Amino acid sequence: MSGPAPAKTPHPDTTPPPGCDAALVLDDGSVYWGRGFGAACESVGEVCFNTSLTGYQEILTDPSYAGQIITFTFPHIGNVGTNAEDIETVTPAVRGCVLRADITEPSNWRAAQHLDQWLKSMNLAAVAGIDTRKLTRRIRDGGAPNGALVYAPNGTIDVAALQEKAKAWPGLKGMDLAKDVTCAQTYEWDGEAAWSLEHGYTKQDKPKYHVVAVDFGAKRNILRCLAAAGCKVTVVPADTSFDDVMRHKPDGVFFSNGPGDPAATGEYALPMVKAVLESGTPSFGICLGHQLMARALGATTTKMHMGHRGGNHPVKDLKTGQVEITSQNHGFVVERDSLPKNVIETHTSLFDGTLEGIAANDKPVFSVQYHPEASPGPQDSHYLFERFMDLIGKNT
Repeated sequence: MSGPAPAKTPHPDTTPPPGCDAALVLDDGSVYWGRGFGAACESVGEVCFNTSLTGYQEILTDPSYAGQIITFTFPHIGNVGTNAEDIETVTPAVRGCVLRADITEPSNWRAAQHLDQWLKSMNLAAVAGIDTRKLTRRIRDGGAPNGALVYAPNGTIDVAALQEKAKAWPGLKGMDLAKDVTCAQTYEWDGEAAWSLEHGYTKQDKPKYHVVAVDFGAKRNILRCLAAAGCKVTVVPADTSFDDVMRHKPDGVFFSNGPGDPAATGEYALPMVKAVLESGTPSFGICLGHQLMARALGATTTKMHMGHRGGNHPVKDLKTGQVEITSQNHGFVVERDSLPKNVIETHTSLFDGTLEGIAANDKPVFSVQYHPEASPGPQDSHYLFERFMDLIGKNT
C-alpha cells in the first residue's frame, strides 16, 4: 500500500522569495527579486542606469527613455514627491524603473502626489530592494541588456517566460522610436519660459525670433529654454517636410532630443534635416537632433556599450578650454573619425573621450550630444541657447 503523496515543491520560476512580489529578469537569465511599486504590470525593454541625484520625475517623463527600463543608482527616490509641473511630457514612454530602497515619503512643499501613486496613474511598474550596485556593474561591464520587469501582487512570476520575452525583444539598434513620441500635429508653444521661486513659470510675450522646433521627442524644458532665450516656438512633428518647416518662415530651426537609433529615424527625417542645413538657416540640435544633424552633414553614428545617463558628466569645450558638468541621456554616439572636412568637433567627453559637439565651418549650424536645459542637472551649459540666439542674430 503506497504512502501519502509527497508535498509538491513550488516551482522556483513561479514562486518569488519571501516578501518579494516583483522582479527584473535579464535576457541572460539573471533574476533580481524585489518589492513592487506603482502599477501591477509587465514590461520589456533595454535596461540602463542613471546616476543623477535629483530629478527622477523629469527622468521618468523624458521621451528619450522610450523602450528603456531605468535603474536609479541614487537610493532616495520619492523624497520630493511628484507634481504637474516637473514633467517633460504628458505620457511617459519609459518602460519602468529599478530602485535600491522602497519609495520614500515626500517631503517637499511642491509635492502634490506620492511617487507610488503617480506611477500607478501612469501605468508604470517599479521594483525596489534590488542591489543596484551589482546591476550597474553588470551593465557597465557587459553592456546594456534586454530585460523584463514585472510587478505581480499575486506572487506568480514565471522567470523562464520573462527571460524568453527579454531575449525576443529586438533591442534599440535599428529601432525608430521618435515616431512613437513625436507630436501628432504642429502647435505653438504657449510661451512658458523660465521658472522662478517667486513667480513659478514665466511667459515669453515679447519674442525676438521665431524658431521651428522639430519634435523627435522634445522635452518641455528645452522648449522653455528657447522661449526664455527670446523665441516664439513652433513645434512640428518628426516627419515634417522641408517645405512645411520653411513655410513658417523661421529665423532658426531646432532639432530636438529623442529616443531610438538615429539611422532608423533618419530614414524619413534626413532629407528634411539636410535641406534645412543646406538652406543656410541657423540650426541647433540636441541629443538625437545632434546625431541626425551629424548624419545629414555626412558623419555616421553607432550604438554605445552602455551609453551616458546622469547629471555629472564632464565635457570640455575645445574652443574655450572650459570644462562643463553636463546632463546626459543617450545610447548612440557620432563617430569622430567619420566627420567630413567641413565639420569640426567642438566638445569632447572627459569620461571616455567620445565626441560631444560639432559645428560646420561653412554653415551656421551646431549641435551637442548632451542636455543644456539641465532638466535635471547642472546649468553650466545654458549658454548654448544664447549661442543659438547670437547665431540667428548674425544671420537675419
